[in-house]
Amino acid sequence: MSGTGLAFYLTTLLVYGAVDVIACLGLNQQFGVAGVTNFGYIIFQAAGAYTAATLSLPSQSANGGFQTYIGGLGLPFPVPWIGAMIVGGLLALPFTFLVGRRLRGDFVAIGLLVAAVMANLLVTNFRPFLNGAAGLALVPAPLHSVLDPQSLSYQWGYSAVAILLAAGTYWFCRRMTESPYGRTLRAMRDNDEVADSLGKNLRMLRAQMLVIGGMIAGLSGGVLVGFITLWAPSAWGYAETIVLFAAVIIGGAGNHAGAILGAILVPLGFEEASRFIPAFGPAGLIPALQWVAIGLLIVLFLWFRPQGIIPERRRTTPAAPEKAPSTVQFAVHPRWGPAQAATGLEADAGAGIGEAVLEARDLSRRFGGVDAVAQVSLALSRGRLTGLIGPNGAGKSTTLAMLAGTLPASGGSVWLDGRDITSVPAYCRARLGVVRTFQLASEFKRLTVMENLLSAVPQQRGESLRGALLGRRYWAADEGVSIERAWDMLDGFGLRAQADEYAGDLSGGQRRLVEIMRALMAQPEVLLLDEPMAGVHPKLATEIGQHLIELCHSGMTIGVVEHELAFMDRFCDPVVVMAQGRVLAAGTMAALRQQPEVVEAYLVG
Repeated sequence: MSGTGLAFYLTTLLVYGAVDVIACLGLNQQFGVAGVTNFGYIIFQAAGAYTAATLSLPSQSANGGFQTYIGGLGLPFPVPWIGAMIVGGLLALPFTFLVGRRLRGDFVAIGLLVAAVMANLLVTNFRPFLNGAAGLALVPAPLHSVLDPQSLSYQWGYSAVAILLAAGTYWFCRRMTESPYGRTLRAMRDNDEVADSLGKNLRMLRAQMLVIGGMIAGLSGGVLVGFITLWAPSAWGYAETIVLFAAVIIGGAGNHAGAILGAILVPLGFEEASRFIPAFGPAGLIPALQWVAIGLLIVLFLWFRPQGIIPERRRTTPAAPEKAPSTVQFAVHPRWGPAQAATGLEADAGAGIGEAVLEARDLSRRFGGVDAVAQVSLALSRGRLTGLIGPNGAGKSTTLAMLAGTLPASGGSVWLDGRDITSVPAYCRARLGVVRTFQLASEFKRLTVMENLLSAVPQQRGESLRGALLGRRYWAADEGVSIERAWDMLDGFGLRAQADEYAGDLSGGQRRLVEIMRALMAQPEVLLLDEPMAGVHPKLATEIGQHLIELCHSGMTIGVVEHELAFMDRFCDPVVVMAQGRVLAAGTMAALRQQPEVVEAYLVG
């Protein structure tokens, strides 16, 4: 190969590498950071490429009118690339309604994969739409009217622009990820149900990620089509998405540097290296073996190193001066001011202590015709620690879930401060002050303990997309206040040493404490705890009970499902007994022990 030929080859590699990096960064933002498994990602790259091509091309009558396409505006650079980004984002909008309302988890991936297959079949077989399988040719290169696209200097300039765009995309994605907004995205990725219960609007977050990822994919397609000057639907088959997923997984999902490395190793390096393999066997054998090798790489990395070559980095927090546990002040809902928080139960009597705050009225829930909860009516009163007990299968956790909105009711209603909130979604109830924990461990496993706590802080300045893009100067002061509160919370619960450990690596009891602390960081008016003492040492359970009583004195309303009767005896008044999906009785534990039906249903032994 001559020196000039080698130079052209290197510039081609640079452009292809930059395009793959841009595409992988967008996919990593969706999949690795936000947990949106978009198997239809290639659609948006193809749409961006087509848009850039048709915005660059002259009218259909040019060149003898041998191809059909939409547009043909002959717009100058960089308008086609901007249009590619816009169309990539707009194309994502219909999918946001599908993902947000109907599909979750693996069903999202399947739905988007089906959409990619259908789109490719439509484009390939319906020629009047996008010129069919023939695609588009003679796409003008950017600035072709003033520069010679065939010159070596143009090729180097194009590669430099492509690399700059890749660097800009990396900066953009990193700015989002390294902010409270990015922390919220990672919390949604780890456990979307818990994120929802903490006031995170999952539909909006997923919509933003689909649109942003679509714009990034569209940009990568626009850059590529301007370089190769043609567009063919066969180049954007759904299988190409698998290559990009392989790059993200192998490089390190959730780490943008890993996405860059994966883009260089897989779409660029792996496929380019296969070009040097001598031809053997029947036609098409080598491309088929490429797909087999890519599949094996994915399986091997998922089995032996799921974190990838460059794992997602652990985010640590500078330690604050340690405080004695007795100095801890627990935050309460904003409507309860510092003066109220500092006073006791008697002093707050005039502020509504004892009035019903959260009520269930004839609440029911059916699963496949079976009544898990049947016409349950109960009220949680302000300043009271209300217990909910009953045998397994009594409907306690189901009732709690319906009160919090994480499970819709089949019948009846839920009222908060005299307002019917039955149709209010869980994240809105959390913003109104109703926060819950879960029966099973529900920490954000791949977030540190400190990040778990910070993820629950309401109304953070950097938690929106706008706040994240404004940068650290915009939200750093607000974040500092939240970090100080979190350190106080960790001191109070004795978990300061575990602040920078991944929550998923803690013991069962410690994870329970993280959940309780996280719920308190949300500053709830109503706190719903589902078996919070499971796995917690009895001495620590007593301390937690005392903290809960202090919070009730500050005006907080707390409901707790718990099997430990000693805890109920000491801290809860009133206690509600459920059996077979219904409320059996309510009162103090001493009074309940005198009722034969309660003793028979639950208190025997």
